[in-house]
Amino acid sequence: MQWENLTSGEFNEAVGRTGVCILAAGVMEKHSEHLPLGTDFLNGHKIACLAAEREPAVVWPPFYFGQIYEAACFPGTITLKPTLLLELFQEVFDAIGRNGFKKIIVYNAHGGNCHFLPFLAQCQLWEKKPYSLYLPPLNLLTGDRKKTWLQTCETQEHGHACECETSISLANHPALVKMDRLPKDAATALKRMDALEPTFTGVRWYSDYPDHYAGDARSATKEKGRVLRDLLVESLAEYIAAVKADQVVPHLENEFFRKAQRA
Repeated sequence: MQWENLTSGEFNEAVGRTGVCILAAGVMEKHSEHLPLGTDFLNGHKIACLAAEREPAVVWPPFYFGQIYEAACFPGTITLKPTLLLELFQEVFDAIGRNGFKKIIVYNAHGGNCHFLPFLAQCQLWEKKPYSLYLPPLNLLTGDRKKTWLQTCETQEHGHACECETSISLANHPALVKMDRLPKDAATALKRMDALEPTFTGVRWYSDYPDHYAGDARSATKEKGRVLRDLLVESLAEYIAAVKADQVVPHLENEFFRKAQRA
């Protein structure tokens, strides 16, 4: 169920019936020359909606703010001041909580959020909230699903606008994919920081992929995209069900804040 498509009465019923809201966290950034700027949030929101059809939940409207400073040098990228970004996410979570949801799943659809979102999740211990926040890993696939994913893809290097992301985009919104604009060559990591001891800096991603393209999308197809998308949808639907059933996180949060009040 999509939040924006429900009437007020339908929304109230959905909150009571599901108890879970999903926010797909994407961004607006360059995806080589052949994919739209909104690739992450478009695909993330689509996968969240399909998963919520299998395991009922309410999906927050398309959301395209996140950590994407490494693409600020490319046209079309949308970035917000770091402190504003933190406040925006927290205000959104609080708005979801005020509307009655006790559990919020942040489905990460953008690799650049992998440092930001865990920090945001840790920030939930700053003060007690009437809801619990759940952040699954960027890749939920395990076991046979992971094996099927690897068997479906023909290329080895992935990461951005690659075979798998382009294939999923072809399955989700083919009219937005410009296969005729694909770079002629694959984009492999330049490894320009390899002479330095293992180090993280803000330009780490840029050092490897200065054109914001990682992999080789020339073998991407809609058929592959449907297979890959279904694997993601199935895994997320199972995760939604697990979150619904979970009583451990709310219990531990209550225990934590009881102790915090006595400290």
